Amino acid sequence: MKRVIFTLLLALPIFVSCCNQPAKKAETTADQPKVYMTTDISPEGLVKVFEALGVEPQGAVAVKISTGEPGGKNYLKPELIGLLVKNVNGTIVECNTAYRGPRYTTEEHMKVAEDHGFTAIAPVDIMDGEGDFELEVQDTTHIKYNLVGNHLKNYNFMINLAHFKGHVMGGFGGVLKNQSIGIASSRGKAYIHSVGNTDDIDEMWKYMGDQDGFLESMAAAAQSIHTFFGNGERIVYINVMNNMSVDCDCSAHPADPVLKDMGILASTDPVALDQACLDLVFGHTSSEGDDSEPLKQRIKERHATHIVDYAEQIGLGSKTYELINID
Repeated sequence: MKRVIFTLLLALPIFVSCCNQPAKKAETTADQPKVYMTTDISPEGLVKVFEALGVEPQGAVAVKISTGEPGGKNYLKPELIGLLVKNVNGTIVECNTAYRGPRYTTEEHMKVAEDHGFTAIAPVDIMDGEGDFELEVQDTTHIKYNLVGNHLKNYNFMINLAHFKGHVMGGFGGVLKNQSIGIASSRGKAYIHSVGNTDDIDEMWKYMGDQDGFLESMAAAAQSIHTFFGNGERIVYINVMNNMSVDCDCSAHPADPVLKDMGILASTDPVALDQACLDLVFGHTSSEGDDSEPLKQRIKERHATHIVDYAEQIGLGSKTYELINID
């Protein structure tokens, strides 16, 4: 099935133009969202940037990560995230994949979580292990609901802890992708990938190719999660900019990163956060051993910045922000 995925991806429209460059950040004002940043990519740095948000988790706390595909090596490691998860008494949450692989069934997915060390630092919950439910979406242009794991109902607060990197379909993966595809159930992933045409994983491939529709569907799904958690009052967003391969953590054989690590960024606004990370990548000047061009090219080819444009358009957040370095 993975071979089919990558074959179909080659047929996706290629969008390479100057309009794909992230918009330059406007002058900041007091009411613009704040994005906090540290270059300290360590357990302590992660805790520090989270605490800079000034938000106190209440109730059952879900920490949404990617458990990473077996064979991959770039996913966020338990050694990095463990201190934060412990401090908030969090449960690591994930959902099963929409392709038949090592994380397709709950039993196999839990084995991956164990093998990758996550069960040693916290409880792990595969949220669609007992089915899914329809979550209302505010933007029904493509998807009419968001299919998410049943266990999402068990949580009062969420930390969306994403690994910022490239992605073969989305162009890049940050908090918007982690909150849409990442929280969708296996059927929900198929529904988003097919731009609202089917939730059957064996049928979704027939409808792939509408790249902008796919990105817009992800934005709509992400917005529904933001709304679910008190219209953003009970959710925070973190992007870790390390091991930035052009490939996602869902790849068993990702390309080696050629771009140096940049830091950890956090915000209460997911659009501002992903935009800030894009600005760092596109504003980076490459040098020997520190090459941003492959990641930039992947983002351009997939017209990936459209997701933040559309997310802002539907009211999920703002692309203008104030960047605050806390080092």
